[in-house]
Amino acid sequence: MRISGFTFLRNADSLGYPFLEALRSALPLVDEFVIALAEGDSGDATGEKLRALGSEKIRLIPTRWDLDRFPGGTVYARQTDIAKEACGGDWLLYLQADEILHENDLEGIRSRCDKFVDDPRVEGMVFDYVHFWGSFNRHFRSHAWYAREIRIIRNDPDIHSFNDAQSFLRNPGFDGRNYRNKTGTSKLDCVHSGARMFHYGHVRPPLTMEAKSLAFQAHHRETSPGGGPVDSHEAFEYGAMKFTHPFEGSHPKVMGNRIASFDWGDALHEDVPAKGRVLHKHERLRHRMATWVEDRFFGGRALFQSEHFRLLEDKSKV
Repeated sequence: MRISGFTFLRNADSLGYPFLEALRSALPLVDEFVIALAEGDSGDATGEKLRALGSEKIRLIPTRWDLDRFPGGTVYARQTDIAKEACGGDWLLYLQADEILHENDLEGIRSRCDKFVDDPRVEGMVFDYVHFWGSFNRHFRSHAWYAREIRIIRNDPDIHSFNDAQSFLRNPGFDGRNYRNKTGTSKLDCVHSGARMFHYGHVRPPLTMEAKSLAFQAHHRETSPGGGPVDSHEAFEYGAMKFTHPFEGSHPKVMGNRIASFDWGDALHEDVPAKGRVLHKHERLRHRMATWVEDRFFGGRALFQSEHFRLLEDKSKV
C-alpha cells in the first residue's frame, strides 16, 4: 500500500504560507509528495526553499496559472488536479499550503489507509478541522467554517477537485475546465480518518495577512486580475477576538519555530467596534446564532452545512 501526497503552490513563501511545515508534517507518512509549482512573482523563494529541503520524496511539476481560462478561484482546482494526476499511490493525501498534520495522528492515518485499501466502497477519508484565527493560541468552531473535509482520496481518475479546491467530487464526465459544474457528479463515500487537520491560514502578521487576502480575492474574480505581485501597506483587521476560543491542545511539532516567531499580539483585540469595517463571517449575527444553537443543543455538531461526502458508518461491516 502506497500513499502519495499532493498540493499546488504559487508565491507561498512571500505570502507567508507555512508550506514547509505542511510538507514536513506529511513526509513521514507518504511515499512521495507531488507539487504543482507555478511560476511566481519576482523575489518569491518558494521553489528555492522546496529544493533546499533535499527530500527525495518531493517531486515538482512546473506550471503556469491560466486565470483567464480558470477564473473565480477555479485555478486552484485545476492546479490541484495537475498534481493529483501525477500521483502513483493507492491513496492520495491532499494538503493545502496552510494545513498541517499532527505527528500523533500519523500512525492512525496509515492504519486506516491499510484497513480500507482493498475496500472499493471507501472512496475517501475525512478529517476534523481545527481553524486558528489571528493567534496560534486562539481558534474557533463556528457555523461559518467547515468542521470537516475530505483530505484523502482513492487514486481514481474520475475523482476531481471541485470549485476552488476545497474538496473533491466524483465526476466521470469531467470536461477538464468547468470545476463548478455539479451536473453528473456525486459525493464521495468516505470514512473518518481518525485524525485532525490543523488549519493556520489566518495566522500571519497583519501586513502579510492583508497581502494574502488581496491575492485570494484577485484569484476569485470572474475575469483575470492581471499579473504582478500584490502590494499592500494596510494591516489586516482580525476583528473581535472574543468570538474565538483559547486553544488548549498541542500544536504539531513542525510549527514550533513559526509559533515562536509570533509577535503581533498587540494588533489583536478582544472587542473591535463593527462600525466602519466589514465583519468577518464568524462575527455576523446569523452565524453566531447558528453556532450558539449547535453548541447549546447539539453538542457542537454542525447543522445544515453542505458537505461533499457521505460518511459511511465505521463498523465491522465497513
